[in-house]
Amino acid sequence: MALIGAQLSRVEPGVIEISLPYRPDLAQQHGYLHAGIVTTIADSACGYAAYSLMPPESEVLSVEFKVNLLRPAKGKAFVAVAEVVKAGKTLTVVRADVFGIDEEDQRELIATMLGTMICIR
Repeated sequence: MALIGAQLSRVEPGVIEISLPYRPDLAQQHGYLHAGIVTTIADSACGYAAYSLMPPESEVLSVEFKVNLLRPAKGKAFVAVAEVVKAGKTLTVVRADVFGIDEEDQRELIATMLGTMICIR
């Protein structure tokens, strides 16, 4: 997170938001935020959202996820918003949406993720 300049901008039980300013060094050849970076903030948001509902002293790992890249990732900044769909004792299903934010602070959905996280005790 520190390497790419991402920050937790909202933390609630089962809900996490990660914000990331645009940086040219995180872009692909056309200037759009790279899909790997989009996926990174979505996966991190999902992991933290799941972790927020897990018992103390546990750890979280991604088991699987699917990402739909819906449009080119353009904007002055990006935000990944994750929410737990179903928390279980071992597995938790989480959904994240990633938005590009333009110069007028308007959000446009650029990607969505559905993931499964595992609680390690």
